[in-house]
Amino acid sequence: MASFWIRVSGNRPLMARIVVLGASGFLGSHLCDVLVARGDEVIGIDDLSSSTGINLKGLESEERFTFLRGDIAEGIPVRGKVDAVLNFASPASPPRYLETPIQTLRTGSRGTDNALQFALENNARFIMASTSEVYGDPTISPQVETYWGNVNSIGERSCYDEAKRYAEALCMAYWREYQANIGIVRIFNTYGPRLDPTDGRVVSNFVCQALQGQNLTVYGDGSQTRSFCYVDDEIRGILALLDSNERGPINIGNPVEFTMLELAELVFELTGSQSQLVYEALPADDPLQRCPDITLARQLLNWEPTVELREGLRHTIEWFQKTL
Repeated sequence: MASFWIRVSGNRPLMARIVVLGASGFLGSHLCDVLVARGDEVIGIDDLSSSTGINLKGLESEERFTFLRGDIAEGIPVRGKVDAVLNFASPASPPRYLETPIQTLRTGSRGTDNALQFALENNARFIMASTSEVYGDPTISPQVETYWGNVNSIGERSCYDEAKRYAEALCMAYWREYQANIGIVRIFNTYGPRLDPTDGRVVSNFVCQALQGQNLTVYGDGSQTRSFCYVDDEIRGILALLDSNERGPINIGNPVEFTMLELAELVFELTGSQSQLVYEALPADDPLQRCPDITLARQLLNWEPTVELREGLRHTIEWFQKTL
């Protein structure tokens, strides 16, 4: 696998200057940690509209990390040459983007355009954090990258889905017209430490409810499936794409499916909770199945997940026990 980096030492680049957009979020903050730990200089940008900055607290004393508060829809406030731009700026959970649909669309459209232009001016590698939501409520499983999806383009969730689909299209347009050095990663359900307990994702919902002695809320009949990728695996896949010349899109996720009822039973077992299940109506356009085909990730990036759900949930539960 060839590397995009010009400055190399053996198989590893020397220190690179990397901009992470959405740096304070769940995935963005983990990316900042790993990039700094491997020796890169990182500039993190976030408008803190859907996070508080607490996820970056461990980097406060790092000389190789700088935080700038800013809205990428208004521009990229970075001076000097950079080697890569990673665009993770967007609310990523339904409660967050349903509260701010216009801002979500602006971030995905105007913000991505600003970020791509900035990367192009710097001749920098650009990684676009896309999502499995571009597949909508899929009619095939597992979902391959060539599948065009089954999406409601005007539904409540469309502000997020269509923002990401537009961002992908914009990346491809920059590549076709300007030969921009892009990479598109389609991220499937990811979990682990630093999940926001109020963001409405099923893992954080179940774990927090179980630890607090509340009943676990299951939407629909619980037969819908998701594929859960532990955050360490997800970050490793994203960095494999960053350090390659691959354009994508490439699915990064765990191909093992679980129903919501199976996830709930595992949370009960690992927390020792005596809570019960309560059922509510399935939200509009909520997909019934979500499972990645990761053939391309295996072949092109030599990547596949290694953390099983039981192990990852144990780490996640331990983190929530310390923070709730």
